[in-house]
Amino acid sequence: MHDQQLPGPLAGFTVGVTAARRADELGALLCRRGAAVVHAPALRIVPLADDSELLAATKELIDNAPDVVVATTAIGFRGWVEAADGWGYGEELLARLRGVELLARGPKVKGAIRAAGLTEEWSPASESMAEVLDRLLTEGVDGRRIALQLHGEPLPGFVESLRAGGADVVVVPVYRWMPPQDLAPLDRMLDAAVARALDAVTFTSAPAAASLLSRAETRGLLPELLHALDHDVLAACVGPVTALPLQALGISTVQPERFRLGPLVQLIGLELPSRARTLPVAGRRVEIRGHAVLVDDDLRPVPPAGMALMRALSRRPGWVVSRSDLLRTLPGAGSDEHAVETAMARLRTALGAPKLIQTVVKRGYRLALDPAADTKYSDV
Repeated sequence: MHDQQLPGPLAGFTVGVTAARRADELGALLCRRGAAVVHAPALRIVPLADDSELLAATKELIDNAPDVVVATTAIGFRGWVEAADGWGYGEELLARLRGVELLARGPKVKGAIRAAGLTEEWSPASESMAEVLDRLLTEGVDGRRIALQLHGEPLPGFVESLRAGGADVVVVPVYRWMPPQDLAPLDRMLDAAVARALDAVTFTSAPAAASLLSRAETRGLLPELLHALDHDVLAACVGPVTALPLQALGISTVQPERFRLGPLVQLIGLELPSRARTLPVAGRRVEIRGHAVLVDDDLRPVPPAGMALMRALSRRPGWVVSRSDLLRTLPGAGSDEHAVETAMARLRTALGAPKLIQTVVKRGYRLALDPAADTKYSDV
């Protein structure tokens, strides 16, 4: 058993992902660290019905040349050139793009650029916007004017990093963000957040954060959601701009120093375990996570009723908690204290270490806190 793999830093925690784009990538990073992932896109991406913003950005770039243009998607770049043609600015736009440093995110975009009679200066082998960002920041962006053709959901941290480096960023919006057509997954995520069935929710764009808050308000759940995010559910944002809709409502957020998905996941992997309660019980190290308990290094999944009992006992470790008090903490509890005994039996089975919780006859239950720890926790 010495080669048994230790559970990941996020094992036993559930994390919500609100991203529409790159959700698979973010979900995979979280799963690799052991998290259970709930995905509910808070946005969908549709072509602009009203092109006034795109027209304004196009005119601004024709009148005031950028130093760099970053093309992110083939469909978006083609849509931009076609829209400019329709307004009679096609030739002027192409002439302007011939005179600047043109960066393409991947081979499809390269194809669209060349089909328009242009040539890209560089394209990353990885098709990664992170690599494009690294190149720009290495070159230095202070005082440079950089145009960014958006590809739907704002790029996590991309604009923030460029502006932090001193760049003047012009975004070219070829799409608009709308609420998702199917609201059921988003509603399930909201219900899970309010019920504390999520330990964290991730946000990679300000529109996604605003969309979740707006949906909560429509359903009359905004006060409950805000309370959950402020007390029990970590709001993890890719960068400061993404956090603004949450912070405007007084929600504390965390964000990594580098505005990327990788550092965001690393930060969650530090934050959630640090918030978990760890206690010395019956000679074992017990850590209470979102939907599981770590007994020494053994991750034991626990059903929701069992987790509710475990949390109630851990709030006053070593003290006896009565059946009536425990009953009140059970999800959907009625008035029959037998429900506590049933849930307790299941909890003990799930933990695989029956001595962790002691039955105190006619009084209730207590965590078998190690004697050396009694004084330390007696006033909790």
